[in-house]
Amino acid sequence: MHTEILWTAPAMALALGYLLGAIPFGVILTRLAGAGDLRTIGSGNIGATNVLRTGRKGLAVATLLLDMLKGLVAVLLVARLFAGDEMLGAAGAFLGHCYPIWLRFRGGKGVATLLGIALALYWPIGLVYALMWLALLAALRISSLAGMVAAASTPVSAALLGRFDLVLLLIALALLVVWKHGPNLERLLAGTEPRIGRKRG
Repeated sequence: MHTEILWTAPAMALALGYLLGAIPFGVILTRLAGAGDLRTIGSGNIGATNVLRTGRKGLAVATLLLDMLKGLVAVLLVARLFAGDEMLGAAGAFLGHCYPIWLRFRGGKGVATLLGIALALYWPIGLVYALMWLALLAALRISSLAGMVAAASTPVSAALLGRFDLVLLLIALALLVVWKHGPNLERLLAGTEPRIGRKRG
């Protein structure tokens, strides 16, 4: 019985994070706005960059903010209900976004959700992430590259800020972000990755 109690809180923290992370805001918003099924548009991804391809900038911004907020809320809610299991809530939220059961495990790439997670775990790490993401996006206008580099910055900034307890988790999440960007990496190497504001050639 004691062992079961020990495992209950971590399991619930992971499940709560997953269920929150698995809410596909991009799909929901585009359908509600009459913009069609996001999974049949552009890259088929459910994130904000693909929502932007519908021509609805407001929907793209809303998707980005909601995807970020679900990561942040998942961690904060787990911290309140299952103190000490915040990293499990963070992992659950990220996995839920990238592999949502409702969409046959075909989800987003985790960039915005990781930002929310980083802000909730230790806000200075999230601030570094956000600044790097926005700076690279403004300079290069390549969403995928900006997102991957910003994600890779999280374990580095965690270590520099003395939060070594978060480093392994952030390495794992950053690697998953890169993994989910596999096709983008191929296009980057081929020089064919589209820039924000330009249509695919």
